[in-house]
Amino acid sequence: MMISSKKLTQLSVICWVAVLFCQSVQSQLQVGFYRNSCRRAELIVRNAVRDGINKDRGVAAGLVRMHFHDCFVRGCEGSVLLDSTSSNTAEKDSPANSNSLRGYEVVDDAKAKLEAECRGVVSCADILAFAARDSFDLTGGISYDVPAGRRDGTVSLAAETSDLPPPTFNVDQLTQNFAKKGLSQEEMVTLSGGHTIGRSHCSSFSNRLYNFSGANSQDPSLDATYAASLKQKCPQASTDPNLVVPMDTITPTISDVNYYRDILANRGLFTSDQTLLSNTATASQVNSNSRSPLGWKRKFAAAMVKMGRVEVLTGNAGEIRANCRVINS
Repeated sequence: MMISSKKLTQLSVICWVAVLFCQSVQSQLQVGFYRNSCRRAELIVRNAVRDGINKDRGVAAGLVRMHFHDCFVRGCEGSVLLDSTSSNTAEKDSPANSNSLRGYEVVDDAKAKLEAECRGVVSCADILAFAARDSFDLTGGISYDVPAGRRDGTVSLAAETSDLPPPTFNVDQLTQNFAKKGLSQEEMVTLSGGHTIGRSHCSSFSNRLYNFSGANSQDPSLDATYAASLKQKCPQASTDPNLVVPMDTITPTISDVNYYRDILANRGLFTSDQTLLSNTATASQVNSNSRSPLGWKRKFAAAMVKMGRVEVLTGNAGEIRANCRVINS
């Protein structure tokens, strides 16, 4: 079939427009975005994160988790940071977030210092993306470049946290959940490694200890010794909502591959952790990550950068909040 030169020209123009459009979407976030407008922005955030971790090692896990929970609801636009009001329950006060997120005060500290130095320039969404990177790095991970230029959203609804994957999800549900955000199954396994640091409330996994199949039975995929240890820390009759256990049994404050080694030893804390062994492809990735500490860290950094682009607001969309907890009046 012959194509006229006019049609070829039209096609080439369409192709160039498509390429330029894709590039513009990608380039809306840029590494070094604040180089001219607020030169010390990333250093100020890093110092705030370091101060926070020095006071409480658990803050690092809280900030990594907070960035993830931000990006999976409305995209990475800081809606998880907004406080509830008399007429609205915000994301942070939903059951999925209220007991599991920590580190808001670190974001507040960084924002106050940034406003003093560069008023109205650095978004809360970018602060959170930088803080998650620094938390990973300062707990034994690696540093990586974070493209910035996100703007802050103005809506935060507790009901929308249904987009977050619960700890009861199986591998197929996790794969579908991450795919909705443009993340692959391998990236899901990689990002699950964020559970290498932090803690969990007993309520997030107690069904695996006492009521796995509707009777008083234990999840058979749990290592028996580990299960006995968890039962000691999380008694069935306890009504204490503050009981917590570390996510990683070996090095709960260090970002490393012991999370994957725990899964291989049937010591994955959540159903959503242990389920990674139930699928051939994800089990292979668990094995590979467990043997490649630096390889996993590099993959985690790349997956965090990709996740950090989910449904971002840029340009004139959204706003730059003066206070991360409230929208501008």
